[in-house]
Formats: sequence, C-alpha cells, structure tokens
Amino acid sequence: MNKRLFSLGCAILCSFIWGSAFIAQDMGMDYIGPFTFSAGRLFLGFINLLSIFLIFEFKKIKKINFNFKKISAYLILISFLLSYGNSLQQLALLRTDVANTAIYTILYVIIVPFVSYFLFSNKTHWSVWPSVLICIFGGLLLTEIDDVIIRFGDAIAVFNAFFWAFHIVLISKFLKIFNFPITIATFQCLIGSIFALMPAIVFENISLVNIGLEWKELMYAGVLSSGVAFLLQIYAQQNLNPAPVAIIFTLEGVWAAIFGWIILEQYLNGIKITGIALILIAVIFSQITTIYGKKKYG
Repeated sequence: MNKRLFSLGCAILCSFIWGSAFIAQDMGMDYIGPFTFSAGRLFLGFINLLSIFLIFEFKKIKKINFNFKKISAYLILISFLLSYGNSLQQLALLRTDVANTAIYTILYVIIVPFVSYFLFSNKTHWSVWPSVLICIFGGLLLTEIDDVIIRFGDAIAVFNAFFWAFHIVLISKFLKIFNFPITIATFQCLIGSIFALMPAIVFENISLVNIGLEWKELMYAGVLSSGVAFLLQIYAQQNLNPAPVAIIFTLEGVWAAIFGWIILEQYLNGIKITGIALILIAVIFSQITTIYGKKKYG
C-alpha cells in the first residue's frame, strides 16, 4: 500500500475516534473530576499499547544507540502537551457543550501552519491557507453565528487548541529523529497520565469507587481514543506534513457534532450541516492539491 494513502487513512480514522470520544468524555465526569478522567484514560491507553510495544519495537529499541537526553526531552514535552490538552478539553466540557468544545479545539488547524512555518521554517503547500480559511468559516457555522455566547468553557477550549497545535508539530519533528511510533504513543500516554494525576491529587477527590462508576466512558476514551487513536495519529504524521494533517484532524469536530446530535440530541440545523460540508470540502481540497501538485514541500 502507498505510504501516503496509509497515513491518510490513519488520520481519517483517528479523527473519527477522537470525535466520537467527545461523547464519552462529556458523559464520564458525573462522579470524577476532569484531571482524574484524563489521568485514567491516558493510563488505560498506556496499558493498551504496552503489549504492542513489547512485541513490535522493544527489541529494535534495545539495538539502537540514540541520544537519550534529547529523546527524553521530546517525550516529556509532547506528554505534557498531550496531558494538559486532554485536561483542558475536559474542563471545557464541564462549562460548555460538546459541539462548542470540539469546534473550538479544532482551531489548532489555524495555529499549526504558523508554528510550523515561523518557528521551524517548514514550507507549507499553498492549498493549506485557503483550506484553513474554509475550516474557520465552517467552524463558525457549526457554532451558529447568530447565537454565539462566549463562555468560560469556550475560552478554555480555544486555549486548549494551542496545546494540540504544538503537539502535532512536535510529533512530526520527533519522528524525524526517533521513528518509533508505537514507542512514542505508548510512553507519551504513561508520562501524560502522571502529569494529569498531579493536579488530580491536589484539586480532586480521587476514589476508586467513583472511577469504577465511569468505567465504560474511561474504557472508550482510554483504549480507543488514547491508545489506538494516538497511535494512528503518529502513523499518520510519518508521511504527512503537520499543516495538512491538522486539517484532516479537524474532522473530529464534524464527528463530534454528528454524535452529539445522535446520542446527546444536540440538533444540527441547516447552518451547522453547511459548516460540516465546508470542512469536508477543505479536507478533500488540501489533500488532492498536495497529492497531484507538481511541487513537493517539506
């Protein structure tokens, strides 16, 4: 299979899992706090990936001499971004609805090209910029322009987008010096769970009984969204540049809105459906022009 098409498929499937996981994230805080939920889901992601790491990459890692300090620094940084990106998302869901949280989160699509270009001098295909604008407009339609209420939860979700943007860019940089996607996915979940656990201990009442009451939501968000989806994200970024892959990941906002309508009965009117269609058009446009364009970037 063509490597680029494989990565494209991974990115689309990843966005689907992330989008559907918003429902589990929203429903999973009846008895536990946002930091406890984040720590639990990331630890379950680590447990889910550990056996895969031991089977497929552990022996390869042992044979290679690499810069331990540099690898550790990257791993700690992306784990920090992952952990508090998740935690801020959970905090936003306490104060605003699924659709708003998802759509404000995907604002990372605006941030990624700027971070990639201005901080790391990565060239970006021209098609990314009109696609970004279309995604922004589509996102605004999903929030209903005539009835936008800026709430604290929305502000948290916007701030959260910066964490995901830097996470996407740094994953791409990390893969260039340490191309072991299973290892990265596994240990970012472990370290990320520790980062989330620290504020959970300080600010929340951690109870195994209460955690058990949210086991279904934690399993979905942990095994699928944290374990499988984060691995898919890294495989996607092996062969796709940060800016276009960020556009594909914005589909999580579309899926979240659809599942919010089906499961949580958050109705999608004509304006919101138009927003979904525009984001889909932007994703397809950015990929077709990159694949068939004569110039290659990055």
